[in-house]
Amino acid sequence: MYSIVQLSSLAALLCTNVLAASIPSEYSTPEVAWKRDGLLGLHRKDYGGCKNTPTSRNCWTDDFTIETDMDEKWPETGNTVTYNFEITNTTLSPDGVAKEMMVVNGQYPGPVVEADWGDTIVVNVKNSLTTNGTGIHWHGLRQLGTNQMDGVGGITECPIAPGETRVYTFKATQFGSSWYHSHYSVQYGDGLVGGIIIRGPATANYDIDLGILPLTDWFHNPIFTVNAASLHAAGPPIADNYLVNGSMISASGGQYAVTPLTFGKKHLLRLVNTGINNYVHVALDGHQFTVVAADFVPVQPFTTDSLVLSIGQRYDVIIDACQTVGNYWLRVGTGGAHTKGLACDGPNANAANIKSIFRYEGAPTVNPNSTGPALPTGCHDQEGIVPYVKTTIPQGQPDELKLNFSQTAALGNLVQWSINDSPLLVDYSYPTLQHVLSDNDTFAGHQNVYTVGEKNKWQYWVIQQTPKTTPPLPHPIHLHGHDFYVLDHQANTTWTGDISRLASDNPVRRDTATLPEGGYLVLAFESDNPGVWLMHCHIPFHVAAGFGLQFLERESEIQQTIGNTDGFQDGCKSWTPFQTSSFPNGFPQGDSGV
Repeated sequence: MYSIVQLSSLAALLCTNVLAASIPSEYSTPEVAWKRDGLLGLHRKDYGGCKNTPTSRNCWTDDFTIETDMDEKWPETGNTVTYNFEITNTTLSPDGVAKEMMVVNGQYPGPVVEADWGDTIVVNVKNSLTTNGTGIHWHGLRQLGTNQMDGVGGITECPIAPGETRVYTFKATQFGSSWYHSHYSVQYGDGLVGGIIIRGPATANYDIDLGILPLTDWFHNPIFTVNAASLHAAGPPIADNYLVNGSMISASGGQYAVTPLTFGKKHLLRLVNTGINNYVHVALDGHQFTVVAADFVPVQPFTTDSLVLSIGQRYDVIIDACQTVGNYWLRVGTGGAHTKGLACDGPNANAANIKSIFRYEGAPTVNPNSTGPALPTGCHDQEGIVPYVKTTIPQGQPDELKLNFSQTAALGNLVQWSINDSPLLVDYSYPTLQHVLSDNDTFAGHQNVYTVGEKNKWQYWVIQQTPKTTPPLPHPIHLHGHDFYVLDHQANTTWTGDISRLASDNPVRRDTATLPEGGYLVLAFESDNPGVWLMHCHIPFHVAAGFGLQFLERESEIQQTIGNTDGFQDGCKSWTPFQTSSFPNGFPQGDSGV
């Protein structure tokens, strides 16, 4: 009789990529309507009784499948899932080094918010921090009609004061993987993060959902201390470590995270860069990734040996566990150098030792001895992404947003990242949304408010790094309230205004994309979501130093769209006296607040 290891060794010789699969017998009846797809092969379309199973992940319900355009419709489940969050100060040791952190429900990473596509999500958030306000942003979720639930202090809400509670309620109109985090300056870098899983269909089949695997660089000093220094330093701060699923080794102890694999099964893994300053490359020794989603966007499946994620990006990947039963390293590398040979992201003091363990059931509990090719380097977006639901973008001339970097000696070498010469600065006690609700559209210059008035029209924007932008760094750009389409991007180049360059036939769609070093990024989105929406670099040190702007979208419709604002108004009433008493001299110089 063969052992499981012998059987798995034999099967490994026959291991094929995760897209190879026979057609389930339940689909073989002649009345089934089939659609031919070059990657997925035959799959069911318009078939009664559509159910999401390991052999039919493209299905969800009779009326909703992987072909459904989430901009147009989503299930109305009538179901509500509720979570209770308490945010506290606590001391934890993710890598063996004790650190005072700010966490949800005493744990790091925080609890995963899970729901089905079309559910209503309710999260009751109590702030039990001692000296900090807070708030929760639900990264990548459109918040269609619920702008006041976006969780950005000074823009869509006043922060939650210590001792106070805020209720976030919103619809899961998308499906896929994401994360939540504080949007109170750089606060999330001290642990205030967690995963989001919205269950729905997929563009390839799998057996087991492994859940979220968060990846982040890690600082042992308090993140506000690190940020205060970065606001007066030309170079990036050096991270002390990098965590995989909230864990890593260091000279002080710690441990590698372990992810289980079941031989012969296909596993869905949800990779999320919840980081602070590092792009990251990941690869699993002996296995390939089949990518089925980028951010909240299903993609045509493609297979790759490694992936690169900028801060805020996510990939849903399928891993075929058909190798010899054993232990395998998930190797993780930070960004490295950009095209000019300079560091393209923040350095990491433990860069040579970042990895975690993937362990087959039945394997010994030992560290792997597996090896793989060297990881790629560089801070750029993953290639090969083709959205599954196709969209054609009409050509249009983009408005230009010029990114400038400055360091002012007269203010202690204060570092600022400015859009059109204006670093973002919000007012926690008088958020932009409150301006709208009180019919006051007079905004201070540093609130960086850009008006988008047209209903359901395409909006085109180019972000250009100017010659004054030194050093020429890549930046992960994130837009709230929307996905955007990446129409063009070039490093170390000036945008010429030539719209014939712009991609129009099903371009890359996601909510976080890279502005290349020294160059430009052209993006487009449809003005289909009234509200006040932040767009910013997702490196907390950069947005804290001013790298952000606000789109005021269809201002006259916002009040009617979002409906009841009692919770918003109550939050500002409790925040204002706390701010007055706790920060009589204002917030740290140069910190945008977001």
